[in-house]
Amino acid sequence: MPAYVIAEVDVKDAQAYKLYADKAPGVTLPAGGKYLARAGKVECLEGTPPKSRIVVIEFPDMAAARAFYYGRAYQEIIPLRQAASDGRMFLVDGFAG
Repeated sequence: MPAYVIAEVDVKDAQAYKLYADKAPGVTLPAGGKYLARAGKVECLEGTPPKSRIVVIEFPDMAAARAFYYGRAYQEIIPLRQAASDGRMFLVDGFAG
């Protein structure tokens, strides 16, 4: 069953964040991730709109998503993202229905 890494990212320093954004696909794609949304236009239908970027990455399963997040390659670039932004990141089980 697929699993999703979902991030809401409020970029504070666009130039510094670009360092992370440029490296992320090179880590995500080899780990089996597929970008479904990557900072496209967001239209709020209910509740409070997100402050900035929304990213949705699909993985084959929870194990692959965890291996990506906790893997050495992604752990090495997390400080770039955290230095340039504030945000939240979630790991969500897909629906097998």
